[in-house]
Amino acid sequence: MSDKMIFVNLPVTDLARSMKFYEAVGFTNNPIFTNEQAAAMMWSDQIVVMLLRHDFWKTFTSKTIPDAHDSAQVLLCLSQDSSDDVEAIVSKAVTAGGKADPTPKQDLGFMYGRSFEDPDGHIWENAWMNMDAVAEGETLAEQPAG
Repeated sequence: MSDKMIFVNLPVTDLARSMKFYEAVGFTNNPIFTNEQAAAMMWSDQIVVMLLRHDFWKTFTSKTIPDAHDSAQVLLCLSQDSSDDVEAIVSKAVTAGGKADPTPKQDLGFMYGRSFEDPDGHIWENAWMNMDAVAEGETLAEQPAG
């Protein structure tokens, strides 16, 4: 088992609102690494999203915090177990105050994806891939560009 992890740090304007949103779409809070400045939201044992209040974020970098509603620096992607799970997480995000499909939907047969935007504008893509089809040779390289 690998002990490698990824910590995605996101600046948020309202920590309580963001925690509630991320819990609604399936993350769990790790109270050991949560306080009034930041919250550790677990997607899995290896993937943690750290929600940081703007004033706390600014202690890590002097760079300007972009308004993620107007600009995108990253597109984050979560793998899902089925296309139904992709649909379900987008539905949960909308119900919790997020926005559906800030990026185009993708249906390539062997891969299906949709996205949502959190209340601060951060984009989360969600993808299901049929790994059996990939193993048989169907890949993105065989799909038309566009």
